[in-house]
Amino acid sequence: MAPRVSSAAPADLRRLVAAARAVRVNAHAPYSRYRVGAAVLTRGGNVYAGCNVENATYGATLCAERSAVAAMVAAGDRDPVACAVVTAGPKPGAPCGICRQVLAEFALDLKVLLVAEDARGRVVARSSARLASLLPRAFRLGLHEAALHRIRGSGSCAGGR
Repeated sequence: MAPRVSSAAPADLRRLVAAARAVRVNAHAPYSRYRVGAAVLTRGGNVYAGCNVENATYGATLCAERSAVAAMVAAGDRDPVACAVVTAGPKPGAPCGICRQVLAEFALDLKVLLVAEDARGRVVARSSARLASLLPRAFRLGLHEAALHRIRGSGSCAGGR
């Protein structure tokens, strides 16, 4: 049996994008000036938002997607079904590889909404993708994958490595 694919209602996806757009203005991006807002929607309908927080050492920088996932985990939630990422235009930016892997820690697949805004905060471009297509061979430890399948009632635990 194939893993269950997560879905979300259109109203929930609009709420998700709105949260990511709203939090983007709080980004701490003094080095790149590239402000990013992200939000994750959970199966229970909760939305958790986060923004990028840059650091002079770069390696200590926290991406918006990981910030949103951290907020989800801090609230005791664990089951994301969608993620929105809002960046500056003209084209939407996609999650980096580390963020893709962090999302894969909590979901076998989910919808990723990508939105670009202009300097005035107007949406200038949108696209979407599936996490499984952005990270087709996510690293998964056997126990972790078995737990994901058990939690979601899915079938086989064949590794994605």
